[in-house]
Amino acid sequence: MKTALSILMFYFVSMTALSAEPLDESKLRELTKQFIEAKNLRQQPNSDEKDVDYFLSFLADDFKDEHVKFNVTVTSKDELRSAMIAKLEDKIYFSNLNILDIMVGRNVTFVKFKEHAKGHPSHMNKPIEYTAINIMSLEFNEHGKIKHIRRHHGL
Repeated sequence: MKTALSILMFYFVSMTALSAEPLDESKLRELTKQFIEAKNLRQQPNSDEKDVDYFLSFLADDFKDEHVKFNVTVTSKDELRSAMIAKLEDKIYFSNLNILDIMVGRNVTFVKFKEHAKGHPSHMNKPIEYTAINIMSLEFNEHGKIKHIRRHHGL
């Protein structure tokens, strides 16, 4: 009897998960563009805590943010917010993000973007300027919130 109940429960959970409608392609593209825009807004000379909070509003409560190159994973919004607020102390001269391409899958996008920025991190003795092509995967939940970010840094 327990086995039959377990199988029945597994069946209902599986059907519920499979029946969830994926977000449509235009919605995923728009959410990706908005997220990249929010990322850029929080990296400007006049960025403040509101810009950080707007960026964080795109993330699900239960999320994972992986920086693949540095083998760093963040899963706490409070931790991420604290780090972003601390970075507001850095001197930013400019930051520009331009989307080059978006590929769409089932509740996931892969966005390729060009980042050109100049800033003076508070822990360094001189400003740095860089240009990089980066790729980021964004996995969305059924509510359109990002539940998994994988950041692949460019060459």
